[in-house]
Amino acid sequence: MKLNLNKTAFVFPGQGSQVVGMGRELAAQYPIAKQTFEEADSILGFSISRLMMEGAAEELNDTVNTQPALFVHSLASYRAFSHLYPDPSTGSGQRLKPALLAGHSLGELSALAASGALSFDDGLRLVRTRGELMKRAGELAPGSMAAILGVDIPTLDKVCAEASAPDEIVQVANDNCPGQVVISGAKAAVERAMAGAKTAGAKRALPLAVSIAAHSPLMASIQAEWNDAVAAANFSAPQVTVIGNVHAVPLADETSARADIIAQMQSRVRWTESVKYMVGQGIDTFVEVGTGAVLGGLVKRIADDMMILPLGNPQDFAALE
Repeated sequence: MKLNLNKTAFVFPGQGSQVVGMGRELAAQYPIAKQTFEEADSILGFSISRLMMEGAAEELNDTVNTQPALFVHSLASYRAFSHLYPDPSTGSGQRLKPALLAGHSLGELSALAASGALSFDDGLRLVRTRGELMKRAGELAPGSMAAILGVDIPTLDKVCAEASAPDEIVQVANDNCPGQVVISGAKAAVERAMAGAKTAGAKRALPLAVSIAAHSPLMASIQAEWNDAVAAANFSAPQVTVIGNVHAVPLADETSARADIIAQMQSRVRWTESVKYMVGQGIDTFVEVGTGAVLGGLVKRIADDMMILPLGNPQDFAALE
């Protein structure tokens, strides 16, 4: 295997990476992946695997399905890797592990499940609940999100503060990479912030086709229920270090893991800082586990000279040899 896992981070995608057909080739090639999809169908009580592999796209793009679909593909890919690469030094069936794990938004729960902090069952149920609650929050308190290109974070923080009102908040939701930031909040405040960003020099300010203001105070309506769901899930200490979204530092134990995914609902995803932290720890290779190549593209814009590899299809596994 070409990877030096001591210098490798596995990263897990969030919403936006889904595509009809996801996981189909993986399940056909690897029995452990097929078993994972079947396990997911049993846990959820419907065929999420058929939805992923055959569509329809509109149904897959509903957040209540998108979130578990991405989680399942990521964990199926991670399990396939673990099955293919046992640790020869232990002789006890233990698996090779990367140095660090991280996930973008929803992907943080995938990373926690891969780390052993959450079982597949608990993780999948929690992700499904997360999608249901976020959808309901969008119905109770519709908001909007927008991508802002070409403005730095301090400037955009100032723009958002000036565009906000006591009952209309907008804030940075995703610090994806230098020059690409997503803002989220009340629709009127987002529109004011888009105009302010252009005045401040933004190259583009693009409204996103969503009514859910993720990672903003508009998630407050479902926060208590999310807290209860996280509290009810069984957590363990991560067996591989996970870098959290909220503070871009390691989640050292189950308490910090719970706290991070609770706070994440209304907090900024600090992806730029997370990648910089991992690079600072000696990481030179990032493997995107599951669907798509969105995170790999962001990493390239954050850190120079990183090796970026996908890991979601059989050809990706073949490329590791």
